[in-house]
Amino acid sequence: MMPILFNFFSTAGRAVLSSLGRAGYGARFFLRLVLEISRVFKRPRRLIRQIHFIGNESLLIIAVSGLFVGFVLGLQGYYTLNRYGAQEALGLLVALSLTRELGPVVTALLFAGRAGTSLTAEIGLMKAGEQLMAMEMMAIQPVSAIIAPRFWAGVIAMPLLAAIFSAVGVIGGYLVGVRLIGVDAGAFWSQMQGGVDVWRDIGNGVVKSMAFGFTVAFIALFQGYEAKPTPEGVARATTRTVVFSSLAVLGLDFVLTALMFGQ
Repeated sequence: MMPILFNFFSTAGRAVLSSLGRAGYGARFFLRLVLEISRVFKRPRRLIRQIHFIGNESLLIIAVSGLFVGFVLGLQGYYTLNRYGAQEALGLLVALSLTRELGPVVTALLFAGRAGTSLTAEIGLMKAGEQLMAMEMMAIQPVSAIIAPRFWAGVIAMPLLAAIFSAVGVIGGYLVGVRLIGVDAGAFWSQMQGGVDVWRDIGNGVVKSMAFGFTVAFIALFQGYEAKPTPEGVARATTRTVVFSSLAVLGLDFVLTALMFGQ
């Protein structure tokens, strides 16, 4: 009995220590990326190139998804509001749903599946091809030259993509609610304009999207940087990026919502 308990506690202790060590290493890695902001913005061309790569490659799926989410919100919102004779508030419902929640969250999930996996695979393949090691041999820090620009590009691109998602979603809600169903266009836009607060609703949505940008970009780059330099290692790192990013976004969304709108 005693040897079994000893082995159990020994295994559990090693797992806890390993997890704590990895968490500490990840925290130092994140802090280093944040502190690289001055060097990154000294070379704006490299940053702009990465923003274009991350944002432009994700733009189509973000816009199309936003349009169909707006369609669904327009239909479901109308059927729900129609029960209480409040069809004119459809624009307000669509706008608040997109700016507060669906815009930042769905954009972050799509960003993790499209751009996050691309970043992980790119860094992982560079590590597998010993390109990062070659840069270190030439006294070039890979974190400063390769990873930090991609990290800050993801942070900047996320709010822009979330804004596009929300804007296209509002257009989708308008097309379904006003053009298809027949809700009054003036009521649709006036209710939206009067009920959406710039700072409380749109501003908090921007803060959420920036927080999600930090989270998803860091997880994607960290998984790629720590991936085993084999095809199987890169594939597993890409899978972990999607899983960890999705869970982190959903959990962080709950915390931020409770802090922003809990009063």
